[in-house]
Formats: sequence, C-alpha cells, structure tokens
Amino acid sequence: MPASALFAPVRLRSVAVPNRVWVSPMCQYSADGRDGMPTDWHLVHLGALAQGGAGLVMTEAAAVSPEGRISAWDLGIWNDAQRDALARIVGFVHARGAVAGVQLAHAGRKASTFPEWLGHGSQPREEGGWTTVGPSAVAFPGYAQPVALDEAGIAGVVADFAAAAGRAVAAGFDLVEVHAAHGYLLHQFLSPLANRRTDRWGGSLEGRARLLLDVVRAIRAAVGEEVPVLVRLSGTDWVEGGWTIEETATVAGWAAAAGADWFDVSSGGMTPDARISVGPGYQVPLATAVRTATGLPVNAVGMIETAQQAEAIVASGRADAVMLARPLLRDPHLPQAWATELGAEVAWPPQYRRARPRPAIAAA
Repeated sequence: MPASALFAPVRLRSVAVPNRVWVSPMCQYSADGRDGMPTDWHLVHLGALAQGGAGLVMTEAAAVSPEGRISAWDLGIWNDAQRDALARIVGFVHARGAVAGVQLAHAGRKASTFPEWLGHGSQPREEGGWTTVGPSAVAFPGYAQPVALDEAGIAGVVADFAAAAGRAVAAGFDLVEVHAAHGYLLHQFLSPLANRRTDRWGGSLEGRARLLLDVVRAIRAAVGEEVPVLVRLSGTDWVEGGWTIEETATVAGWAAAAGADWFDVSSGGMTPDARISVGPGYQVPLATAVRTATGLPVNAVGMIETAQQAEAIVASGRADAVMLARPLLRDPHLPQAWATELGAEVAWPPQYRRARPRPAIAAA
C-alpha cells in the first residue's frame, strides 16, 4: 500500500512531529477557582488526545493576562504557578509520543463572557467580570463596550505575549501558537470592522498588522531560534468591508519575516451576522490560498471528517497538515482509526495494543 501523506512526519525547526493529524485548540472553560489554573480535566482531556495518536496536541487558548481570558473559567499562562501545573500535562503528552503545543491568546473585546452552557454575552463586574479592551471603543454586538488600548496598554500586550511564551518553553511545550483569529484581540487589530484607529496602530494594512508583527517578533526573541512559532489567522471575516483572504496572505508573509514558521488558517469570529456557507472542508480553500500565495506551510481546519478527506487534502498539497476539533471530542482515538484505514503506522499505548485492529487478510 502506498505511504500515507497524512501520517508522514514533518519537521518544524528543531521539532519532529510524527504525523499531520493535529489537535485544534478547543476551549474547555474548566480552569480551577477562576485563576487560570489547569485541572485534572485538562490532564485527562489532553492526555486522551495524546493517547489517541495525534501528532500534535494543542491546548485551548491560554490567556496571556487575566483580562485576556475569554471567560473567568479559562486556562491561563500569565504566572509561574500556571506554568508549573501545565508542565505535568506536557510531560504526559510527551510520554505518549505526541508533540505538545500551547495557544497563546488575548480575547480583547470578546473577553469577560460566560461559558456557553452558563449564559451569553458579557459577564457583569458584580458577577466576576471585568472591563475589556480593544483597538477601539467598539463593542462586539451584544457585548459590553471595551476601552481602547493606549500606547502603554499595547506595549503591555506585547510584553504579556512574550512572557507567556517564555513560560511555555519553561513548562516543556515544544511550540507555541499565536491566536490572531476568531475575533479576538490580535484579529480585532487586523480587521477594519473592529479597528477604527487613525494612529500607527490602525488605518492601513501595515498599521493594523503592526501589533501582530510586534507580538511575533517579541515571542521569537523570548523562545529563541529552535522553538517553532505558529500563527492562527482568520482567512476572512465573511463580511463586506471586513478582513479578506488577500490581506491574510500578505500578513502571513510579513509574520514569517518576523519569525513565524507555520500558519493555521481558520475564519470568522469578528461579527455574529456573518453569512458562512458551511460544508465539508469549507475552510480548506482559505488555507490553500495562503499556501499558494506565500509558499508557507499551513494547516487546514473545519469539518474535516474522514480519513480519505484528510489524506486527499495533504496529499494534494492543499495544506501541510489538518487540525481536528469536534471529531476528536467524539473519538479521541480517531487518528489511530484513520491510520488503520490508510495502512499507516501510528503510536499506540502498550496498555491499549490488544485492541489494535489487525490488517485484513486477502482471500486466497
């Protein structure tokens, strides 16, 4: 049987990833005591995904500051206690043969919200919420109005991302991802729908991209030359007058020059009224467009549901890896099942090997 492109290894700087089925960041809203600390939930959730054969296990969005959390129940990486608690999880992921990554994030004007099962909209200050920030004092529809960041606030955001990246490396993470998608702070600066500034942080594409590029440069300086830096971008806002795929490709090229290695291309999140034609692999063309325009490696993500679909995406060169979310929540061992379907090899814990499917025996 021909070798599988999906289960071929890939190298990112000093890091060898055993295959190209990767875990997408998925918020769990399960941090302990509203202080950003990981819990046993995170250990079991991420540990199960590592046991299932994924090449890269990425954490949920980890806030680089308390005010950067999407909700009060979010994971954080703004202090050393969080770093040390995450190190235990990283060790377990490594023991299962997977690469460990952390997504660094700041929610901006979409911070201080409720987990989806507890309510909608902004969490009031009297109930544990906080004042949010953004590029401009323009609210996400249905949320509280943010405070526009001043120069000192912007410098603080850059410093927080860099410090969080340093903690991630100290915790043992193999790579970091910068979250600049889904309507969160760095995407807010990129998109003219949220960024109404007329100073050097707004207006032109160069101005709107300045914060992301400063963050990437600061993270590269913090982690050194061996640690891969990924960037998640929304390929489009799906709204007239919003962020576009052409801008995404241009900024990806600039981010690569600033020190980024790989681009995780998703979409949307800037406005709740975007009209998105959702279907199998609906975001793959966005990843392909960035790859074609820049020659840079990309992930595809979004409704990638079968081994054959994922294999075709990677084998055809439309993307260099795939990220999965909901399919892995349904079955954390899906990469092992896909490897069996494609005749490929993937890691199995010795405790589970008795359940490993045997190759079919051809009839005589």
